[in-house]
Amino acid sequence: MSNLPDLEGLAIFARVAELRSFARTAAELKMSKATVSKAISRVEARLGARLFNRTSRRLALTDAGQQLAARAQAMLAEGEAAESEALSQSLSPRGLVRVAVPMSFGVSFIAPLLPEFFRLYPDVSIDLHLIDALVELIGGGFDGAIRIAALPDSSLLARRLCPMQLHLLASPAYLKAKGRPKHPSQLTEHVGLGYSYQLTQDTWRFQKASGEVVAVRPSGPLRVNNGDAMLPSLIAGVGLGVLPEFIAREALAAKKLEILLPDWTLPGGAVNWVTPPGGPKPKRVEALADFLAQRLARPQTKRNRGETK
Repeated sequence: MSNLPDLEGLAIFARVAELRSFARTAAELKMSKATVSKAISRVEARLGARLFNRTSRRLALTDAGQQLAARAQAMLAEGEAAESEALSQSLSPRGLVRVAVPMSFGVSFIAPLLPEFFRLYPDVSIDLHLIDALVELIGGGFDGAIRIAALPDSSLLARRLCPMQLHLLASPAYLKAKGRPKHPSQLTEHVGLGYSYQLTQDTWRFQKASGEVVAVRPSGPLRVNNGDAMLPSLIAGVGLGVLPEFIAREALAAKKLEILLPDWTLPGGAVNWVTPPGGPKPKRVEALADFLAQRLARPQTKRNRGETK
């Protein structure tokens, strides 16, 4: 005999006890009368006691049936309530969404959007983890994450939210002192500042439209785990480095930094929403993903961060 209770049999028993009829129960539950009868017989055999006294005209609970009926009916009501609550959550976004987002991008672009999201979805709450490390979604209990990089092969489900270019950058002061590289192979002669949570943290891979690919291992006095932390050293001329365009935008506009090797591209180029594999996602997770896709598709400028129009 299974260690688990016969929940289906008990639920059918509760309905029969309420309606006092196998036929009416079968009609209400949209199953055959034989199926109802077999379920009652199964529970009786499991308990070793008769639950009903049956005559051609009357169905009455036995003493054992009366003792079981109240609990079985309470169990059925609790099951119906649990199912109804779960169904309402699947139809209308509600509940908690745990999300991991890179620190700088989260502060600059995700956090300003949240007030509008909460106005649209007042029954959804968000646990926002600002972290540049590539967190383990399933092990960390996250519903989703934003990643700004070329994604490695994995079982994660990915959705592209918006483009985001990576640039090799240096200050005018650095270029005046060290010279301007003309080809990625020349970067071995330069001071490279590292970002420790890039997917290929020890290698810069450049590609040209012609298909030429050059991999460079930067070497320098600084490695950071947050892109904003690299900016002061880049601007001061300590070295050159690779950053997403959104972090360097203001420094580029102020001509404190310059883009190097513009004819070459670095892998990445997109902001991605990733979720664990599996079946349909809860509506609260789908709602957040759709909202971010719509808002981040707008040009990402300082002026319209968090804009609600």
